Parts: sequence; C-alpha cells; structure tokens
Amino acid sequence: MARLCLDCEEVHDEYRCPACASDHFSYLTRWVSVPERPERPRRPRPPAEPRPEVDVYRRLIHGEPPPRKGGRLVTRALMGLGAAAGLAGLFLGARGARAQRGSDDDGAGDPREPDR
Repeated sequence: MARLCLDCEEVHDEYRCPACASDHFSYLTRWVSVPERPERPRRPRPPAEPRPEVDVYRRLIHGEPPPRKGGRLVTRALMGLGAAAGLAGLFLGARGARAQRGSDDDGAGDPREPDR
C-alpha cells in the first residue's frame, strides 16, 4: 500500500519513510481514486446441501420456535412435582422438629437452659 510521508512528501511503501525516517504518513488511496474494476458476470453456484447448523442460526435470527419434542410437558410436570415435594419436606420437616421440641418442654422456660 502506497504511503505519503507528511514530513518530506516522499511516496513509499514502508512503515517509516526511507528518506527522513518519519512515521507520520497518510495512505495515498485517500486522495487517489482507484479505477473501478469491470463487472464480470458471476457463474451461479450450485445449491449447497442443507446443514443442521444453518437451520439453528436461521431460527435464532427469525425467532422461529425450535421443533417440538414429545414429552416436554411430562418432564416439566415431574420436575415441578419434585421441587414442590422437596420444599414441602423442608418446611414440614422443620415444623415437625419444632413441634417435637415443644412437646418435650414442661413449660418451665427455655429448654436449652440447664435447670438450677
């Protein structure tokens, strides 16, 4: 790529000007227009074979939903039931432990304090 040195106005193609060793330059293509290339007709390309990656990108760009897979509703329902059972076990287990501690207490105060 041709460059014009801004210090000595030398035309060169190196990073530093060979005449004055300056690194201040501007590309010549900024002022010199390049003649346009003649248009050649392009040969049509044969259609490419479909790839699954292209379909994924196309769905992402156009916002199309992914293809439906059977059993998704059943899977989500089972996961929801499992989460609900786990939470219920946590809450009911803590409540049951509190109730059991309360039944051992004779009403004399905090069960953690030793009797005097």
